Amino acid sequence: MTVNGMVAGPEWMAALDSAALLDSVQEAFLAVDSTGLVRGVNRSAEELLGFPAEEICGRHLDDTLHPEHDGPTAPALARLFASAPRRPVAREIRVRHRDGRMLAVRATVSVIPAAGSPIACIFLTDLSGQADAEARADRNDSFLAALLDSLSVGVTACDDRGRLVVLNQAARSDLGLLPDGPVPEPGKITAGTILRDGRSVPLAWEQTPLGRACQGEHVAPTDVVVEVPGRSARTLATTARPIHGADRRQIGAVAVGQDVTAVRRLERFRACQDTIEKLLGTSPSITAVAPDLLRTVAGTLGWPGAELFLLDEGSGTLRPAGHWGAADEIFGHQPVHGQGITGRVWATGQPILVPDLTVRNDRITGYERERQEACLRNGVRTALGVPVRDGGTLLGVLTCYAAAPEVHEDQLVVLLNGVASQIGAYVALRRSEQLARQLSQVQEDFVNLVGHELRTPLTSITANARMLAEDAGLLDDEHRQMVTAIDRNAAILQSIVDALLDLAHLDAGHTDLQLSPVDLTAVVSDAITVARHTAADAGVRIEAALPERLTTTGDGVRLRQVVDDVLANAITYSRAGEPVRITMTTDPTTIHLHVTDLGIGVPAGEHGRVFDRFFRGSNVRHHGIAGHGLGLSLARAIVHLHHGTISLSDNQPTGTVVCVRLPLRDTPVPVS
Repeated sequence: MTVNGMVAGPEWMAALDSAALLDSVQEAFLAVDSTGLVRGVNRSAEELLGFPAEEICGRHLDDTLHPEHDGPTAPALARLFASAPRRPVAREIRVRHRDGRMLAVRATVSVIPAAGSPIACIFLTDLSGQADAEARADRNDSFLAALLDSLSVGVTACDDRGRLVVLNQAARSDLGLLPDGPVPEPGKITAGTILRDGRSVPLAWEQTPLGRACQGEHVAPTDVVVEVPGRSARTLATTARPIHGADRRQIGAVAVGQDVTAVRRLERFRACQDTIEKLLGTSPSITAVAPDLLRTVAGTLGWPGAELFLLDEGSGTLRPAGHWGAADEIFGHQPVHGQGITGRVWATGQPILVPDLTVRNDRITGYERERQEACLRNGVRTALGVPVRDGGTLLGVLTCYAAAPEVHEDQLVVLLNGVASQIGAYVALRRSEQLARQLSQVQEDFVNLVGHELRTPLTSITANARMLAEDAGLLDDEHRQMVTAIDRNAAILQSIVDALLDLAHLDAGHTDLQLSPVDLTAVVSDAITVARHTAADAGVRIEAALPERLTTTGDGVRLRQVVDDVLANAITYSRAGEPVRITMTTDPTTIHLHVTDLGIGVPAGEHGRVFDRFFRGSNVRHHGIAGHGLGLSLARAIVHLHHGTISLSDNQPTGTVVCVRLPLRDTPVPVS
């Protein structure tokens, strides 16, 4: 007979008059007689065990529960019925569900007297839900721990009393802690570890971002420098905030720190390169600036020392150019080609980084072992050498020393290469300037030689040739031609010597301009009058369009020299029958003098060299036109002294246009 899910015989109805009540409770209920047979169950028991009531009632308890324990339930039930305890007896057991899975339950047993015989009332409380919840909590904790440990940023958290409760692997690495070690107390992270702010001031626990957040502050990104013994300092951009519970009460704080060591180093190196540029820009030589330069580099890195070596151009050996650092034992050595950091960079031309000098290497040479031991004695554990270059030319080696192994090694090499490039460009510039000074000195010596050693004998030759030419009537035709040739060539040589000396004096500033008001129209007109004879001999006509008067301030003699040279050049390279045109115009600030010809012109690619000394166009040489290539050089020097410019451009369809521009210092007169 079934009553509200309870199955029982008529004799049990009186005892089970509370069946409807039991059917409404959540715990599974079984009524068992003294022989161990199940006489009744509620719906919760059916759901817990997976059997309908018809299959449970009338079966032995062991056949129903299949409990996992040391023996059958009959002896335990017999003892229970015999003792009839006043209070329920509870124990945890495992029973089998109909589908075969085992369930953890708490069995609470009470013995109730009945009309025929006592009944054991067994309530089964399902513990699997609690176990699942605990398992889920364990899984969540494991998942959270795995998630935190997978982050590249350091995460730390503390409770409301400031005790650290979370420290992921990135944070442990940042703070120099063992991966599986205990969580330290705040302020006692590890022996020797120091936390500093961005200005290198040590931080107490209360001043750290997490400590401030523990006091209720929301901390914006703040740099914290972590110094751990035996490794380079790291900079962490750290944010922190308090944690509040559901009741809005603060229950702790959390901080997140991102490693920005590479970013901050890059920022410092930008400032370092600016400082180096200023140092190099104000120094007369690399040896004079080397200590300050190396102090700047080492200070940017936070390293104890650096040194610079340069290749001696004469001997080809690497010589010390300067160093900075307190460990004098490390510096002042003579590098050996192919040995040690500096010598290997010298030999290979490539950057070389030794991250840990404490690692023993039995294959190094005696010289290298001495260098290694000297570094270790002075607290140096890492060394980096980079080549100092100018393009593909090796000029020297920059070697830096660190007290601890470095992170971001590739970035470090790139940054020091940038500094070495700055040094290389400076050294190359200074050497080119020195070479230019040497060449200038050689040129000056040559001009002096021409002026003092050639001018005197040349003057004598010219004077005697002129005297012989004046008495040429006393000579026969052959000797007269010889004397004429000597006189003509001596005059040409004299003009070359005079032009060279004039250029040298102008370049050296030994010749001052005699400035006064000058009528430039008169200067150009006089030059045209003189040049007409030469032009007529060459079959060239001169056409001019000039203002009646154009006054400026200048050296009239020197300006006439410019006009003579430019005009002579135009006549020389013009074809017979073609004109040479001279025009002079003004704008509010400038005088424009143009000399235009229809001659052979200047070959493409040679326009930039026409004002160089001794340069003559390739087409000029092919035409066999005489000249020494000094006229336009001299004209440019004079025009520049007048704060003007001179340029050459192509004329159409052929020829050239020379334009002389001079500052206008008086009101111009219009062209008539």
